[in-house]
Amino acid sequence: MSTPQPIAALLRQPAFGLFARAVLTLPYWASGIAKLTNLPGALAEAGHFGLNPAGLVVAATILVQLGGSILLILGRLSWLAAGALATFTALATVIAHPFWTVEDSMARFHATNTFLEHIGLIGGFMLAAALVEKERTGR
Repeated sequence: MSTPQPIAALLRQPAFGLFARAVLTLPYWASGIAKLTNLPGALAEAGHFGLNPAGLVVAATILVQLGGSILLILGRLSWLAAGALATFTALATVIAHPFWTVEDSMARFHATNTFLEHIGLIGGFMLAAALVEKERTGR
């Protein structure tokens, strides 16, 4: 079955890709803004996970979350932006969602789902980078 013409037309619109990339990166730019507006909370979060020096970790996190999101949304250096966001997500997921350490079966089930959702975001970044490259090169 082929894609209905109105949907195909929508998918080809540059604004659709821009919006899709904004939605994909929403958790990252929202988190980056939250960290900027609540640095004590961001430092406490880094400390909670044993990430030191907390100030450097928070600065790098904000840079990746905001810089990567902006670049990917705008379709600039998308391979770098998507790679940075994907790497950040992989590291943060292993640190913050270690489902394999959870004893309670219900809590482990939820932690596993959260872990896998984050892996899905990594796939979304891979796809976004590929689509931007395709748009850029016309292939």
